[in-house]
Amino acid sequence: MGGGDDQAGIGPLGGRVACHDGPVTSGGRVSRRIAAITESATLAVDAKAKALQAAGEPVIGFGAGEPDFPTPVHVVEAAVKACYDPANHRYSPTAGLADLREAIAAKTRRDSGYVCEPAQVLVTNGGKHAVYNTFQTLLDEGDEVLVPAPYWTTYPEAIALAGGRPIVLPTTAAAGFRVTVEQLAAACTPRTKALLFVSPSNPTGAVYPPVAVEAIGRWAVEQGIWVVTDEIYEHLTFGDHRFTSMPTLVPELADTCVVLNGVAKTYAMTGWRVGWMIGPRDVITAATNLQSHSTSNVANVAQRAALAAVSGDLGAVAEMRAAFERRGRTMHRMLSAIPGVECIEPEGAFYCFPSFEGVLGRELGGRRVETSVGLAEVLLDEAKVAVVPGEAFGAPGYARLSFALGDDDLVEGVGRIADFLS
Repeated sequence: MGGGDDQAGIGPLGGRVACHDGPVTSGGRVSRRIAAITESATLAVDAKAKALQAAGEPVIGFGAGEPDFPTPVHVVEAAVKACYDPANHRYSPTAGLADLREAIAAKTRRDSGYVCEPAQVLVTNGGKHAVYNTFQTLLDEGDEVLVPAPYWTTYPEAIALAGGRPIVLPTTAAAGFRVTVEQLAAACTPRTKALLFVSPSNPTGAVYPPVAVEAIGRWAVEQGIWVVTDEIYEHLTFGDHRFTSMPTLVPELADTCVVLNGVAKTYAMTGWRVGWMIGPRDVITAATNLQSHSTSNVANVAQRAALAAVSGDLGAVAEMRAAFERRGRTMHRMLSAIPGVECIEPEGAFYCFPSFEGVLGRELGGRRVETSVGLAEVLLDEAKVAVVPGEAFGAPGYARLSFALGDDDLVEGVGRIADFLS
């Protein structure tokens, strides 16, 4: 090999030289792929609300999708104990601690009836990481994913980052925000690789009845497409509504299904960042390889906390669910009483998803409000209430309000909205 002044990129005095003449034409300072990502609307609203609160503003935030309860004591105690164990001070297997993977498999069998092996489990850095890993592992450039709307803000971004195309299928309040087999069939093309399925739903609170879950699962099997089913709200259903797991109802789906879940919502552990994906072994192996080059293992102390959570009973979960159901009914009643606002009663999760279309086009707070984005801005500025506009979920004219906050703040916040819109 030659050296000296002829070495590529090295100037006569050893300095770097430009690799081409003229301006860079291949892109900007940030890659096109990353520049195309929009900020998480839910996190952005929550951050703005918290900043205003820190500045002394009496803001009530309905933005964040996280329980307001503390993590159960026995889970915290397990984490404290884990901190003192030197074994947790070292790297551990990328796919997760063996005890935790085994416990997740057992918990899945207990809670949903879906039977899987520990080797089919990959522990991830929260539920979002499970979503990201899944689509990176399943999708090739141009593959299409059917995404019923309203949808959680992260899904389309994760699909696009993997080179896929989200095919959005709008649903309506009249249909309970549930997609039908007929809609799916009409949208399916030779490029369709997967269906994203979520029940209970963020942001609508909709829960699919078992007959609909089974029908969609059987359709997916017939079409030979994957189903990515997000079950993170499995324990948060209200009244007669019950969660059902698609691969349990349709066992033939198991080889083309990835189940997403985590401890965040069920155990009030959003900040602990432990999620998981369950799927066929070849997919989990590939996703584990991906994770080995991105994050390696999830923090061991958080994994030990998650082990205590999924191995324990569901007593604390039942208490939280009862509180969420009470709050959901209160919020639904108060929102439905506002002229021009329509809201279906939440069946699960901890969100109301009202339509504000009846109040748009009015003069509010000295400005004409035409969109739910504009409404969210004026509500924050004038009423000191933070909501997430429906545009973030593929549903203009709507807004998402989380009822995972104290009863008094909930009543005060919705009361402010009612007073402002009156």
